[in-house]
Amino acid sequence: MQDNTIHEAEFEANLSLYWLLSGAAYFTLSIIGIPLLLLWFPFGLWGTRRYISNMSAGLTSKKLIVRRGILTRTENTVPLDKITDIALIQGPIMRLMGLHKLTVETAGQSGAGALISLVGIVDAPGFRAQILEQKERLDNIPTQPEALPITNDNALLGQLVEITASLKRIEGLLASKHGY
Repeated sequence: MQDNTIHEAEFEANLSLYWLLSGAAYFTLSIIGIPLLLLWFPFGLWGTRRYISNMSAGLTSKKLIVRRGILTRTENTVPLDKITDIALIQGPIMRLMGLHKLTVETAGQSGAGALISLVGIVDAPGFRAQILEQKERLDNIPTQPEALPITNDNALLGQLVEITASLKRIEGLLASKHGY
């Protein structure tokens, strides 16, 4: 079954400048990095723009899909029901430039820090609200037949759920007996 995209995030125009200035600040802090500033500005500008053009964040009815990278492209797909926290972070320079960092943490993720970190999404608070709203919609879909009002269709659905559960138990017993 294919998920329909609910919202595709866009990125701020000044995100490239933010990353360019952040890199320049790191180079300036080291004596060796100061001469590299001459190389950083042309290559950094090209690299950050290319990276941003390869970034995307899409919200579907059941998951959040994030793509990024220049040489090594990665795609993270996070089921909405596994998301435990979505934080908005805004440092002083980000605040000055009107940028936010959106971090996504999930249940069972390994390591410290966020699983996904996105900087510069246009209307990041709105995108965060859409993710949380869709997650809540998913959480409120009844999965147990007892949660549904009694009608002929729901009674049949309840029986179908019970039959499916029975079949899964039988398949599990057969698989363990025959070593599948």
